[in-house]
Amino acid sequence: MSAITRDEVAHLARLSRLALAEDELDHYAAQLDDIIAAVARVAEVATDDIPPSSHALPLTNVYRPDEPRPGLAPHDALAAAPAVEDDRFRVPRILGEEA
Repeated sequence: MSAITRDEVAHLARLSRLALAEDELDHYAAQLDDIIAAVARVAEVATDDIPPSSHALPLTNVYRPDEPRPGLAPHDALAAAPAVEDDRFRVPRILGEEA
């Protein structure tokens, strides 16, 4: 006996806005049974003595201190630019719009 019925698959399909043919209902019912059985087997694993974790190894984020530092002066930043205009990088126009 299937744990998931054709009616339940049809109901899920309607909720998901999926149009399924009659033969697909049986096909997906069998697949959903296999998925539910696999999840049940995972749930049977003895995990009482294992603490919950999100990673196998403990992780610690290492950040440098967030301290303000002086940035580049405009003339230093633009020194290697192929084209400069009004203390800005000059780039080719890519849109046909007027600035």
